[in-house]
Amino acid sequence: MEPQNHVSDGADHAFCPVTGVKGKAVKMVTLKALLTPHALAELNPKAEFRFCPDPMCDVVYFSENQTYRTDDIKVPVLQKSQSLDVPVCYCFGHTHSEVVKAAEADSGQKLEGSISAHIKAGRCGCEVNNPQGSCCLGNVKAIVRALIT
Repeated sequence: MEPQNHVSDGADHAFCPVTGVKGKAVKMVTLKALLTPHALAELNPKAEFRFCPDPMCDVVYFSENQTYRTDDIKVPVLQKSQSLDVPVCYCFGHTHSEVVKAAEADSGQKLEGSISAHIKAGRCGCEVNNPQGSCCLGNVKAIVRALIT
């Protein structure tokens, strides 16, 4: 799917042009690492992009004049996918299914500790692996906490 250009109407550019959900700013390195070649060829590298977290919206990144949807991203996006095979921890390959199984087996905190140890050792690359452009550990913890409470 080709990147969809969104023509600005003067509205606040912090909000997804499709759903109106507030997006989180992402660094350009994230888009450069995760956009498909076709989408990357259309990227305005001077634009400021945000990540749309709304699971009901297929927009992943948006700026004042451009949007990129799930088909424009090289990897499945946790917030946009219902698949249990979708990564939750993009750096170390932990899928939604694996995190759920760990939580159900009462080893969710052990998994969190393993990821934390990798982060402390400087092995994390979330800015180029995670479509959110930020640390995946919060997503892992949220899934574990939701299942153990």
